[in-house]
Amino acid sequence: MRKTPRYLLGELLADLSAGHDVRATVHLECGSMYREAGAIEFAPVGETEFANGIAVMAASDAHDDRRPCAGIAGYVDLALGSRAAAVLEAHVAAGAGRFRGVRQNIAHEIDINLPPSASGTSNCLYGDTQFRAGFRLLAALDLSFDAWLLEPQLPELIQLARAFPETSICLDHVGTPLGTGWYVGKRKDRFQIWRANIEALAECKNVYVKLGGLAMHYSGFPSLSARQPVSSAQLAEEWGPYLQTCVEAFSPSRAMFESNFPVDALTCDYATLWNAFKRFAARYSATEKNELFFGTAARFYRLQVSGSKPL
Repeated sequence: MRKTPRYLLGELLADLSAGHDVRATVHLECGSMYREAGAIEFAPVGETEFANGIAVMAASDAHDDRRPCAGIAGYVDLALGSRAAAVLEAHVAAGAGRFRGVRQNIAHEIDINLPPSASGTSNCLYGDTQFRAGFRLLAALDLSFDAWLLEPQLPELIQLARAFPETSICLDHVGTPLGTGWYVGKRKDRFQIWRANIEALAECKNVYVKLGGLAMHYSGFPSLSARQPVSSAQLAEEWGPYLQTCVEAFSPSRAMFESNFPVDALTCDYATLWNAFKRFAARYSATEKNELFFGTAARFYRLQVSGSKPL
């Protein structure tokens, strides 16, 4: 299990009560609560079992219509090839109607000292024959794929998306632009490369993008671990070029804001994060805001929840 701060239902509900109209959340795999017994490839099913248990607990509160873990994306080693089918089916069963897809990250860069828990399985995984044999199983089970990678690896996802146009894919964290390690001081030059890859990826109509994750240490923005609490205005300004590029490339109908908590706490609290997104989104129409804050995520993860109030 990861050595991260406690973030269970109580902590999540406290954040959901921070002043924003959050109707539902989606649990994305985090390498926790794995099964301790049985075949190792089935160990991650324990995380889906746990997340579904949280969802059931929250849904049992008749006085609270918020739906934590309304959707679940878990980890499956798709490099198992055809053998991944049994693991996928076990996740679907454990999710009791809430399991929506898989995330298998390839976040890997030899010039950045990534913590072991965040390091991807291997470089070039998305092009591996065995991985693609497992990936091919997703569409038949009506499952989506979340991709977490680092900005230099975007071409791998472009190739994967082109090869499997029938599978819905979501790029997490706007592709994780880098500003740490070897990439310090190279943000301006890398931005042009990142933007070209984002625009190429957006041409694949089966791909969506999550607007967030920029509070993590990989991007190295000035707001990271600041001595004084940062304002939502500062965050909106720092992240704005990346968010705007993604919305322009994908359109609001294929872009969604994400909280990425508790990891985003490296930079700000939950309320400040959503205030930053609202500041950035002020330029869009009410219809576009509804897509960015609610509609796109609800469609991608097939969430059965009521719509948000006007923003």
